[in-house]
Amino acid sequence: MQALSRLLQPRSVAVIGASGDPAKTAGRPVSYLLKHGFAGAIYPVNPKLDRIGELRCYSNVAALPEVPDVGIVLLGAERAHIAVRELADRGAAAAIVLASGYTETGDEGALRQQQLLEAAGNMRILGPNTIGLVNLTDDIVLSASGALEIDHFRAGAIGVVSQSGGILGALLSRASARGIGLSKLVSTSNEVDLELADFVDALVDDPATRVIALYIEAIRHPEKFRAAALRAARAGKPVVAFKIGRSEAGAKAAVSHTGAMAGADRMYDALFRQTGVIRAQTFGDLLDIPAAFATGRVLRGRRVAVLTSTGGAGTLVSDSLGVSGFETPVPDEQTAGALRALQSGDHAALDRNPIDVTLAGLQPELLRGAIRTLLASPTYDALVVIVGSSGVGRPELMAGAIKECLPLSDKPVLAYVSPHAPEAASLLTQHGVPAFVAAESCTAALAGMLQASQWQAPAAEPEGVAPVATHDLPAGSLDEAQAKQLFSRFGIACTRESIVQSGAEAERAARKFGDRVVLKILSSEITHKSDVGGVAVNVSSEQIAARLDAMASEVERNAGVRPARFLVQEMVSGGTELILGMHRDALGTAILLGMGGVTAELFKDTTMRLLPAEGGLTRSEALAMARELKTWPLLDGFRGRPKADVQALVDVIVAFSRMADQLGDRLIEAEINPVFVLQEGRGVRAADGYARMGLG
Repeated sequence: MQALSRLLQPRSVAVIGASGDPAKTAGRPVSYLLKHGFAGAIYPVNPKLDRIGELRCYSNVAALPEVPDVGIVLLGAERAHIAVRELADRGAAAAIVLASGYTETGDEGALRQQQLLEAAGNMRILGPNTIGLVNLTDDIVLSASGALEIDHFRAGAIGVVSQSGGILGALLSRASARGIGLSKLVSTSNEVDLELADFVDALVDDPATRVIALYIEAIRHPEKFRAAALRAARAGKPVVAFKIGRSEAGAKAAVSHTGAMAGADRMYDALFRQTGVIRAQTFGDLLDIPAAFATGRVLRGRRVAVLTSTGGAGTLVSDSLGVSGFETPVPDEQTAGALRALQSGDHAALDRNPIDVTLAGLQPELLRGAIRTLLASPTYDALVVIVGSSGVGRPELMAGAIKECLPLSDKPVLAYVSPHAPEAASLLTQHGVPAFVAAESCTAALAGMLQASQWQAPAAEPEGVAPVATHDLPAGSLDEAQAKQLFSRFGIACTRESIVQSGAEAERAARKFGDRVVLKILSSEITHKSDVGGVAVNVSSEQIAARLDAMASEVERNAGVRPARFLVQEMVSGGTELILGMHRDALGTAILLGMGGVTAELFKDTTMRLLPAEGGLTRSEALAMARELKTWPLLDGFRGRPKADVQALVDVIVAFSRMADQLGDRLIEAEINPVFVLQEGRGVRAADGYARMGLG
């Protein structure tokens, strides 16, 4: 952390390869350091120049009069490692390497990136392929971004970490135009050393930063990110992330940009959910949501008052809120009375929501009175003030009136600026009232605040479970019977069944399990048995021999192989069918729960949780997964239906996750579909399953 502190707040900066021409990329860092008021020492290094402006130029790093805290390396990829080694030899805390041509370009670039890391030794590296960093809190600009041509930036409480240098500049300029204050901005890019998690950690400790915004292409070290994000959440500093790569084209672009393997998008959803990270759904949200958090206000519920002087805009906001699950209740009797006392006449609509105060834009005292009343009302958790055409003519009056009311409550107060009036919106934001130009942005900001207020850190639960013997498991695909034997070892109850090879054996097994049974082929090669005619349900003992012969012929026609073995299985009825599986990719191992049966892939009612580095899921996490399903009402007694054995389901989810954790990389795939959740007190049954094992 000492090296990071010196990187973010250096007292001296060396610029290796500095140009005397500020119009060139290599000339920008020195120019911007001077332009934005860096108070420390600046040491340009260029053997071909004696001076850059009033600054002396040095021939090499060894010639510098002191050890620089940071070196900005402007040399190409072929020579950057030389400068990095020289900086490391002098004892610099960190090097910022701007050159591209590393991992993002392929194998040769990857070798150059490794060479860079080896040259650094114990010194930290930001980059390569980075645009640098900007510390607006302390007027420290260590970047070549053209966005820094702007003369002044508003310092604020939002820290930004981006894996794209271009996006960093875009956020900097957009925030400046909107009056949004930023604290620190860091472009991590290829992350040969320092990465997202390192700067999340640093921003958690930064007193100037209240909220952290992340632009993510791929998370290279999920456990490190998880720890940093949880630390931020527990410290009360919300993390808002915009993750690209939701489409196949976007994922390919992200990989080619940073050279990192990206996990499946739904895996990121699971990681963010578990660590309290608010996912920005649009690029615009990446500033909108943090702007609301930066006020330090707290949203405790879904009830929103909409104060407007223009009916159409009020409807836009209330409709957007309603679509996202917010409520816009009418004022309670006491609140309505207080509002009526402020303005009389038929032109005011004060007993409904949106609350239409027609003259509010022209009468600041009326606006102040309405805001005070609504903030004091127990009916509302937040307030959206709509600024119409009458209010943007003299925006300072409206901004001042709203600002005066802010100390009265810690409820969120947002503004929606209906006309095109960027100056008015910027002024409101600078006065502590986040202003938005789209109704949906107000909703996104409030949704993010609500998610943060409702998030609870995962509670640790005692393990106390002995490891299960698994040394004898075969490699390769397990057939259904073998897979269920594996599940049973971890305490998962499976249906009763017998392996048979003939019609006579099938008949005897069927009589043992009752009047009606299920008949299936038993094969490790055919996973989707129903697709080839390999499953028959509700078969009687009298019919089963003939049904077995018919099934063997049908499977042979459809799959090209005649099955030799079959399963006769007890019929399970009356339960809710779910699917329980595991998925592993670059981001980690996840447990999936969803609506099961043959329609599982059609309805896609699923939720996921990533496993921690060690151990399985907790019971509270397992229960939360079940509650997130659209299928949940069926488990919870929907329309008089008997409640399902949810506690037994929780047991199975925890056991399945423990199996995935213990087996680790040996377990390549595993799935139970369906798992029947029976009536409360009757448990669950794994009715079908699949597993594929790697070498031990």
